[in-house]
Amino acid sequence: MRNYILLLWTLISFIGQSQSRSSEAQLLLDQVSAKVKGYNSMTLEFKYVLENTEEKIRQETRGDVTLQGDKYILNILGITRIYDGKSLITISPEDEEVTISSNNTTDENTITPSELLSFYEDGYSYEMDIIQKIKGREIQYIKLNPIDSDSEIKYVLLGIDSYTKHVYNLIEIGRNDTKTTLTINSFKTNQPLSNTFFYFDEKKYSDYYINKLD
Repeated sequence: MRNYILLLWTLISFIGQSQSRSSEAQLLLDQVSAKVKGYNSMTLEFKYVLENTEEKIRQETRGDVTLQGDKYILNILGITRIYDGKSLITISPEDEEVTISSNNTTDENTITPSELLSFYEDGYSYEMDIIQKIKGREIQYIKLNPIDSDSEIKYVLLGIDSYTKHVYNLIEIGRNDTKTTLTINSFKTNQPLSNTFFYFDEKKYSDYYINKLD
């Protein structure tokens, strides 16, 4: 799950403060960022694929995330993660365990789902890449190169729908040639959410072990 979290977190912060930027790429990324920041809430359904041809590895899974400001609910691999603005709650039905922490990251090198569609704002240089026609949509790719020479990431391709200015997918190539792809299959915005949508009701999990880390 950690590889998935790293990629998702990478997808949820990218217009880097780099000295090597394409003005055309920057304009497109600025348009994507402005579009995303104009929504009150977003609900994304996605597919995640991890591949390593040399190791004969291919893993595929699906998930969804609902975002509103810094708050989110993420469902992936049977686990639910809720961030209510103060605490991160991880619910594992298989283990019948709930973990509660004030730390909203899994690693100092990861970012949160609330940053999913703006991860490019720091740490990368970028340039325009190829355009592909995918299912009738024109997808413009931007290549992002980590500024940190010690990064485990070789480069990232961020696919943007030229018409909607929404992120379509993200392809990450690792130093070990592992390819991870996150594709957004459904993108809904400004869906009505109740005041208690991100509220964690501990009473519903009275049979679970509650692990409070703080």
